[in-house]
Parts: sequence; structure tokens; C-alpha cells
Amino acid sequence: MTDVTRPDFTALDLDAIAGLTGRIAVLAGEGGSMDKAARRINRLMKGALARFLDSEAFAKLEEGEAVSLGWPAGLAAEAVDVVKIGKRLTPDAARKVGATLGAKRGTGDVTVFAGSQKNLDALALALILRSYSFTAHKSGEAATPKTGAVTLMVNQPEAWSPLVDEVMAVAEGVTMTRDLVNAPANVLTTTEFAARASELKDMGLKIEVLDEAALDALGMRALLAVGQGSESPSSVVVMEWAGGGEEAPLALVGKGVVFDTGGISIKPAAGMEDMTMDMGGAGVVTGVMKTVAMRKARANVVGLIGLVENMPDGKAQRPGDIVTTMKGDTVEVINTDAEGRMVLCDVLWYAQERFKPAGIVDLATLTGACVIALGHENAGVFSNDDSFCKAFLKAAESEEEGAWRMPLGPAYDKQLESAKADFKHVGGRPAGAITAAQFLQRFIKDDVPWIHLDIAGVADVKQATALAPKGATGWGVRALNRLIAETCEH
Repeated sequence: MTDVTRPDFTALDLDAIAGLTGRIAVLAGEGGSMDKAARRINRLMKGALARFLDSEAFAKLEEGEAVSLGWPAGLAAEAVDVVKIGKRLTPDAARKVGATLGAKRGTGDVTVFAGSQKNLDALALALILRSYSFTAHKSGEAATPKTGAVTLMVNQPEAWSPLVDEVMAVAEGVTMTRDLVNAPANVLTTTEFAARASELKDMGLKIEVLDEAALDALGMRALLAVGQGSESPSSVVVMEWAGGGEEAPLALVGKGVVFDTGGISIKPAAGMEDMTMDMGGAGVVTGVMKTVAMRKARANVVGLIGLVENMPDGKAQRPGDIVTTMKGDTVEVINTDAEGRMVLCDVLWYAQERFKPAGIVDLATLTGACVIALGHENAGVFSNDDSFCKAFLKAAESEEEGAWRMPLGPAYDKQLESAKADFKHVGGRPAGAITAAQFLQRFIKDDVPWIHLDIAGVADVKQATALAPKGATGWGVRALNRLIAETCEH
């Protein structure tokens, strides 16, 4: 897995400043006031920092933006990054500062002079997440870049050091998700994905891999039908964390289509290479389970991921096929490229039958329609329970992970009516993300609070986001971890 740098909170050492290598960062408020560290840096730079803070260029900066003063005289550092901050470093502002510094850092050393600022755990996490780079399949020196240190010089390091484990738990979970989503499908096969998830048993998770024979015995024929055209075997991985008492667990269910050709309803060639990310939901669930295990969450959480590959083959399912789900409903297959909901429906039913969860959240890169509706800024949120949904939306907002609630309603069920089976799995182009959610809701028991997250637009992006370079974002790990902390732990 990509190395995650552990941040170090240390006491301010004015005498060490001149010899620090890599990049050093100064946080400066409106008006250019300087703390002790900034005054020492300014003296070593023979007044250059003060001149910049008095300049129009600094005045024009927005909060969280920075200017780099390269190869400063009097310092061994390659640059001084001057970041403008407001009167208070709120969690949101701290994340913005950290992201700015992470983007500038690359993989080298960085020392942040943070003094007595607040929310430095959020700053450190954002810096680490924005520094992420996926190099597993590069060659030469690019394959193993030197990972520098992240140091925060503060007035009271003893106040921040206990939070480092929490920062690392979230950073490791997000990084695992990103690595999984970024991995190519010839490497991250269903078997390899199951193996990587199984490694989490070393952190105290109970892991079980249900193979095709077990899935057939359970009646998961909707899931099995998706993968029957692939040489890569289908499976369901169950990850259990028992950190709570006797209460029912929160269940997380992820779509894990390691590659999606569309099957017999094959996708156009242009852009098909992006379908390595169609296991994004399973990636998030796996990352969350790593995070809750690392921080030893006082909650019961179970993660279930359905791993399949959707390929065209003489054995592949066809449009017009009718399959029977684990629940017992018959479904008419209209388009084999709408495979994710067929994976999820069986795993959702199994999760409820086996674990009797207090609530269930599923995640899937499910529909292009959700991307058309919400772009790449927000995931689509569908729910049958207002309070559960509000709790998630609050958690997502606190973590600045875009999420927008979408409607559900029985009127949409008309689009799923079938003359040959109990219902069909596709309702046509109108309201495509909603009808997909309506389909999944048929597999949620009446008394189970449920949230469906369509992450097709946010799991993997073409441009850098606030906390991630282009590519896999790890969206959802932070929000779900916060949801667990705020609603499940005691």
C-alpha cells in the first residue's frame, strides 16, 4: 500500500529553523502579524518575509491560499510557503491550509510553524491526504519516491500527540480506498481484492470470504449472474468489527465490480479504461473498516463487499434473462450494463438476514444518471429514514464531502414493471439514478433504516479536488467514519 507519513507534533525550536530542509510553512493572518517562528524566519531572510507580508500580493490572497518564496537566503529550506489564515483556524480553514501545503509538498519534508493554532489535527490530515501519489505501477525511482517527514512545530505538542493515531487511522483508510480504486483490473482481480481485504484480520477484524459455491447455496443468483461471463470468480467478503456491546451492528455494503465492460450490452470503447473504478463502493467499505479497526472504534460495524467482474462471454448473462434473487424475487434483465444493482440486491438481503443490522448503508458507482444530475461535486443520497439520512448528511458536511439527498417514491416503481417477471431492473433514461435506488429499496426490510449512496461522480475524478490529486478520491471514508463515531459509539 502507498506509504502514509505519520505527522510529528514537536515543540518549537527556533535554533533549528536555519538548518531545516525541504519546505517550511508560515501561517500569517490579515495584517501580516508574525509569531515567534515567523520573526526568526524573517530575521534569517533579512526582512524578506516582512516585505512580502506588507505587499499587495499577500493582501490579495484568499484564506488558505499560499505563495512560495523559493530558495530563501539564510535558510537551508528550498522554499518558505506563506499561507494566509483568518482570525480563527476553524476545522474547514485548517483543512484548506493543510490541502494547500500538501499540494505544494509533493513527497518531501515539510515543517509547519503552527504555534498555538487550533484544529491542527484537521490540518495534518488534509496535508497528508493531499500529498497522496499513486506510484505502484511506475518503474525506476518514480516507483518508490522518498517520503519526507511532516512536522508541526507547536507551543504544546503534548496536547496534539494523542490525536496522531486518529489522524493515521483515517489517512490509512482513505489511502487504502484510493489504492484499491486506482489499481488496474489485471492486478486487482476479484481474488486479489478479497486477499487484500483479508489482510485486515491482522488489525482485529473477523474476515470471511464466501466463494461461488457458498453464494449459490445461499441463493445469490443475481450476483452470480453478473460474474458468470468472467474467468475471475465472484465472491462476497464479510468484515466484522465487534468494538461495541450487544447492540446490532451498522452494516456497510459495497459494490465491487473490479472491471465493467457492460457485459453483452457492451460499453463504447472510449472511456472504458475508467471502469477499473467500478469497485469504488467496495473500496470505500474496505477503507472504513480499516479505519474503525485502527482507531478501535467502540461500535459494532460489519462491512460486506460483492466482488464480481462483468465480462462478455459465451456464458455471460443476456438481456432478457430472468434471474431469481436471494430474496426470492424474479428480475428481468434489460441491460447487462446495469449490473451493480444486481450485485447489491443480494448482498443487501444477506446482510439483513444474517446480521439484523440497526441500519444499513450501501455505496456504489451505480449510475451515469447521478453524474448528470450532480456532477462531480456531490454523491447522490437516497434514504427511507429521515433521521438516519440527516445524521449522514451532517457527517458529510462536517468532513466537507459533498452529498445531496435525492427523492424516492412509489410513482417511480411504474418504470420497473415487467410483463414476464416480478419486475425489471432498469426503468429507462428518465430518473435513472432514482429508479436504481427504487430497485434497491425493494430489498430493504420495512423496519431497517437504509441509505443508498450513488458515488459514480465522486469516487474517481479527472481533476484534483481539495484533498486529492486527480484519480481516486476516497470519498466517503471520512464521512462514514464520523457517522459511526457520532451515532454508533458509546
